[in-house]
Amino acid sequence: MKLQCDVEVVNRMLPTYGMKSRGKGARAVLSIGRHLDKVTQRTNIYLLICTAKDKAGSKYKLKENIEKFFTWFVEEGKATVRLKEPAVDVCLSKADANSLKNFLSAARLAHRGSENDTLPLSTLTPVRARDVEKPKKKLTIVSKKDYPLTSNFPYSLEQLQVSYCKLSRVDMRMLSLKCLRRLDLSNNHIKKLPATIGDLGCLAELVLHNNHLEAFSEALCLSSLRRTLQLLDLSHNCLQGLPAQFCQLREMVNLKLDHNRLLRLPFHIGQLSKLRFLSAAHNKLPFLPGNFRQLSLENLDLFGNPFAQPNPLDHTIQLTFPLTLQEMASRAVINLRIPYGPRVLPAHLCRELELAKACDCGRACLGSYIQTAVNVNLHSVSHTVVLVDDMGGTEAPVQRHFCSLTCYSEFLDGCLQRSLR
Repeated sequence: MKLQCDVEVVNRMLPTYGMKSRGKGARAVLSIGRHLDKVTQRTNIYLLICTAKDKAGSKYKLKENIEKFFTWFVEEGKATVRLKEPAVDVCLSKADANSLKNFLSAARLAHRGSENDTLPLSTLTPVRARDVEKPKKKLTIVSKKDYPLTSNFPYSLEQLQVSYCKLSRVDMRMLSLKCLRRLDLSNNHIKKLPATIGDLGCLAELVLHNNHLEAFSEALCLSSLRRTLQLLDLSHNCLQGLPAQFCQLREMVNLKLDHNRLLRLPFHIGQLSKLRFLSAAHNKLPFLPGNFRQLSLENLDLFGNPFAQPNPLDHTIQLTFPLTLQEMASRAVINLRIPYGPRVLPAHLCRELELAKACDCGRACLGSYIQTAVNVNLHSVSHTVVLVDDMGGTEAPVQRHFCSLTCYSEFLDGCLQRSLR
């Protein structure tokens, strides 16, 4: 049984002499195995700790020699083994949680004197220098021949790039890298993302440029990525739309959607209050969603979209008279900010409420509304704007919704007055 982690051996007698431990672990390999005691001429089970400075290692007897295990933070890769003789605490950190649990289980068996086949033992030999190197933080693989097929990715990775390897799916071994902050899988053949990417609790940057993605799932939008993801690159894929829940990714700062087949942007994209960089060039966007105007960007690129020239008089009317009971109730829930969720309402009603439209008057409308579009100067939402077309334009059509004929007629009156000035 072997374990790679950071280790600090703390002498519990140090405070007696007014001394403190240095409080910093060293990279080490721990092994549990048999060793011949030269004094008693008996074979006992020992713990061997090897570091870069002491490759031969230090041995500690385990049989009936463990006073206590401290495992409160074992899920974080931390634990302490308190030995009776010598009076030391073996403090373990930065270990893989599952490997650490298995190692501690073996240490318990050794302490109880179990020497049967259930106890996995190793040969107690000096380690190689590479085994006690500092944990690797960054790994870049840009060739299929360099891709690891028989070995795992270093557990300590914070940045991983795997490009040009013709991956058709995400390797599940990557999803066990709990420290990963940046995952770059650009230039592969990935068609679908597993929902378990959302289990990477530290992931801040996800780069999926130039793959074959056809969708970005609702499950990912509702995962822990809501609290961590700041950069998402989905450019050069096959996306036609993004789910309404996409706007739950509230920490997003940089979003790249260029060269897809997008027919629309997320309906409530204006809820991404931290978004500063947005590029959705070379898609099939005919217009922008209504609350696009709520964004506050530093850079915006919408070049190469087939934006239509809007006319406020061209409209779609989906008003019903009188309003249905469901429409009135739904509007009341939104306007009065009444809390709702799947425990209170059926799931399909929750989804409809999430797609509520905002009228110019500030009130909500759902299935009963008037829709039109007006040109908006994109400088009103972004400091820097890449030209929308080859003619040097910086305007694009934005949807507008109205909850009643009264609101729509007031809007038309305003348009008429502005045209007469």
